[in-house]
Parts: sequence; structure tokens; C-alpha cells
Amino acid sequence: MTAYNQIIARSGGSDALVPEPLSASIIEELPKQSAALRLMRKTQLSTKTERMPVLDVLPNAYFVGTGQDTGLKQTTDMAWKNVVLVVEEIAVIVPIPEAYMADTDVPIWSEVQPRLAEAVGALIDGAVFWGINRPSTWGMDIYTSATAAGNYVKDGFLDGAGTEPADDFGQSVTALGDLMAQTGYTMNGFAARPGMNWRLLGIRSAQGIPIYQPDMGDGTAGQLYGYSLGMVDNGSWQASKAQAIGGDWSKAIIGLRQDMTFKMFSEGVISDNNGAVILNLMQQDAVAMRLTMRMAYAVANPVTIMQPSESIDGAPGTTMRFPFGYVAS
Repeated sequence: MTAYNQIIARSGGSDALVPEPLSASIIEELPKQSAALRLMRKTQLSTKTERMPVLDVLPNAYFVGTGQDTGLKQTTDMAWKNVVLVVEEIAVIVPIPEAYMADTDVPIWSEVQPRLAEAVGALIDGAVFWGINRPSTWGMDIYTSATAAGNYVKDGFLDGAGTEPADDFGQSVTALGDLMAQTGYTMNGFAARPGMNWRLLGIRSAQGIPIYQPDMGDGTAGQLYGYSLGMVDNGSWQASKAQAIGGDWSKAIIGLRQDMTFKMFSEGVISDNNGAVILNLMQQDAVAMRLTMRMAYAVANPVTIMQPSESIDGAPGTTMRFPFGYVAS
């Protein structure tokens, strides 16, 4: 449902931001940002649509022929295809009545701004990881594409069918890495559900010694097998689908046309999609903060020496290789 009439205003009775005599502090956890923006390759775009070439056909080499000093040499070729990045806009407006702002005892905008950034991060992650509200002009989401490629193992198993039990979660991850390596891709980092670092810390050897020791020095939640392990804790992670996503993050491309910007308005109107005016800032003594951001997303799936075919006999909707995989829940 599209919303045009939401506003920060007084709630009935006692209001959390309009202080009573004693207290006026807001205690809340730090806003969480986008895992996609943190992990994926970022490039600056100069136009709404840009094309990036990726290798599609590898060259071949041939033997001339034993004992044939004047044998004919064969030829080969290489080919590229375009990955298309199409910029789409993200935006939201937060209106607040001026009287409400005057009666609060906290800097409302400094509270609103980081939460808007968090909401944008969750929106981006939901689109690129799971396909939630993904613009049709963007590349396919990672979960759907990895599923089509068969790049997944089930949690607690060494295969996607759930027939070969694993000793612990870490073994399921190694099975996924082995599966992807057979198509020419190597995982170089992980995104995981909230709490995955605690799950890993709880795994013990037969002697009761912790097997996984996260390295907290890299600024993330730790490392798994020497690669960065980050928790996606902005509310976008779909725990019913996957426990962790691993892959070659340099192949996922975020194209930034305009970074996140904020602008304040004290005049103007907010209308719905039928043109009806919902709020007149000047007439109703309100102000509004508008956030905008313009970006694109795509995944490059170049040919690899291990798997030169992208699809099964050219069949649409099938994928023989993809640079990401996941441990299924």
C-alpha cells in the first residue's frame, strides 16, 4: 500500500518525545546500514544507463599436429557481453508540524536522519539479496539467481538435497565453497543472518574447544575461514530462506549516480497519487525532510574456465554458473 499521509506528530496521551518534567533522552540501538553497499563493488555512474563489458567467450588453443612442420595453425576468438546498469531513484519524505518540533526537547532531525538511512539500507538489501520490491530494470536478485544455478547446500548438510549430513555449520559452508569452485568461482566473503557469529562461537570440538575464533580486528562481526563475515541486521534478512550468502563480491555491482542526500522544505504541498493534497506545509505550519538517492544494481556473470556455458543448452531461466551461493535454512 502506497502511503502519502504519514507524519511525525503527537500521539494520544503521553508523548515519548514531548518531555514531562524529568527526562528527555532517547535510548536506542545504533542504526544499521546496508550490507550490499558495504560488501559489493561500487562504481560511480555518469548517466542513467551504462553498460559494462564482461567476458563471454574464452579463446581456445590447438595442437598443430605431430611431425607437421608446415601444419596450418587454427584461429580462435574471444567475445564480450554487456552488463546493463539502470539507475532508479529511492526517495522518502518525513513531514513534522512546527508546533510539535517546538515542544520536543530532543533534536528530532538528528534522530530522523540516521533512521532514514537505515530504512534505505534495508530497502536496498531486500531488493538485491531477495528481490523484495526490486525494480524491474535491475539485475536479478542474488537468492533467485543462486537458486537457479543450484548454488546452495542445506543447513547441516553437505548437499542441496539434504542427504549428506555435516558435522557443523562450518562444514556446510565448505561444501558450498567446493560446489562453487567447480564452476570457477571462489567465495571471498559472507553475509549472514543476525546472530550467526554467536552460532559459530557455540560450535565446539570433541574436546570442548571453540572451533571458530572470529577476528574482530577487521571492523566486521568477524571472519569465517579467513574471509569477512558480516551480519545483516537492518531487518531485511530472510532467515526462512538462508542462513548465509557467500560469493565473489567483486562481481556484484552497485552503480551510484547520486549518493544519499537530504533537503529541508518549509513550503510546498504533499499529494497522493491521485493529485489530492494531503499536507500543505505553509498553510499547516509544517516542515519536511526529503531523502533521495539514485543507484543501479547488477551482477556480472562472466565466463569461467571451469564453466564456459552460462545456461543449459541455451534454455531460458537456467544457469550453469553464478558468483554467489547460500546455505539454505
